Amino acid sequence: MFSRSGYQALPLGDFDRFQQSSIGLYGAQKGFFSFGAKQDPLGPAGNGAESSQGWLSWICHGIITSLVFLLMVVTFPISGWFALKIVPAYERMIIFRLGRIRAPQGPGVVLLLPFIDHWQRVDLRTRAFNVPPCKLTSKDGAVISMGADVQFRVWDPVLSVLVVKDLVAATRMTAQNAMTKALGKKSLREIHAERLRIGEQLLLDINDMTKSWGLEVDRVELTMEAVLQPPRETPAGPLAAAPPVPGLEGTAQQLAAHFFGSTLALAGSVPGTPEADSMETVSEVEPAGAPHLAAGARRTPSADELLAAVEPVLCEALVGQVGASFQVDIALPSGARSSYFIDLSSGSGRAGRGVPQGSPDVVLELAEKDLQDLVLGELRPLSAYMSGRLQVRGDLHLALKLEELFKAMKQRR
Repeated sequence: MFSRSGYQALPLGDFDRFQQSSIGLYGAQKGFFSFGAKQDPLGPAGNGAESSQGWLSWICHGIITSLVFLLMVVTFPISGWFALKIVPAYERMIIFRLGRIRAPQGPGVVLLLPFIDHWQRVDLRTRAFNVPPCKLTSKDGAVISMGADVQFRVWDPVLSVLVVKDLVAATRMTAQNAMTKALGKKSLREIHAERLRIGEQLLLDINDMTKSWGLEVDRVELTMEAVLQPPRETPAGPLAAAPPVPGLEGTAQQLAAHFFGSTLALAGSVPGTPEADSMETVSEVEPAGAPHLAAGARRTPSADELLAAVEPVLCEALVGQVGASFQVDIALPSGARSSYFIDLSSGSGRAGRGVPQGSPDVVLELAEKDLQDLVLGELRPLSAYMSGRLQVRGDLHLALKLEELFKAMKQRR
């Protein structure tokens, strides 16, 4: 990974010695009163600014540190509870002493000087976040809803604290921008067939941008929520995407998708086949009532109609699966707000306008259009929450159980 993304491998022994340079209780390190030059993680610019302060700054720094250390020794039985910190093996502690950063401390017992030390813990374990699904336009004009799951870890605690304020938010924004740029150059067929390879390329691109932040992205997995708009038709016919082959993973899955994609493209380009003739015949015959049906299909139900559709599917089995009461605040297109309740905590369940009796377990806030998409199955509750279209006050786990209600409504239709 480091060879591909521009990182340089650090020997394990040197890395451990650097990370374990604690302040005297475990491991060797500089003392409290060391006035030698320190390496600035920000480079020569930081060293120049620090050296320009002169000896007066270092003398003041040493005097204050000595006084605080003496105070801590005098009051040690009490100050020891506040000055000694235990750092586990998967964490490092970044300490700012009178504004100057010190080497990462830990693992083990770390001694902090009261009043002049400010510290922050950095987790070195692999963490994960997801890029919320967003609408993207591919090269062939298809509109898709695409998200991603990203795993990363911190390899330089100092840079992760100094360079960026919110590490996860900055990395998520970087991954989303890289994904939008990369998928905009691919057709829908290429996105289906080369999803793993696109994820590997995104991994390298993201690492190139985030290596100066002290973190490394280990894995990027693209997740396609839905195809919102099919691609534009080409002279050879509409682009067909090959479905994934069960039981195959990795390179074998890519080869199978590429093979079937090529087969579909060749089949679509062969003229005069009976299937092509039959397809043309069917496309020319259009029932007279088709426009009216299409117009009716485009009509979306209102919030009151959706509530009326909820009541018939309420049952004891659904109450057993969900077991919670919800208050749904809907923002109408006119700007007004309307409240509804769905009580799935007892009996066979109830639904109606207004607020539920007692305090609801979860309060949901969303627009009327988003509610329609949820009920019609075009939007999942988790995707709506991650994209900011659904606001949740209360237990998120209970809020996601509403998907069982939407599934029951879909089966009834």
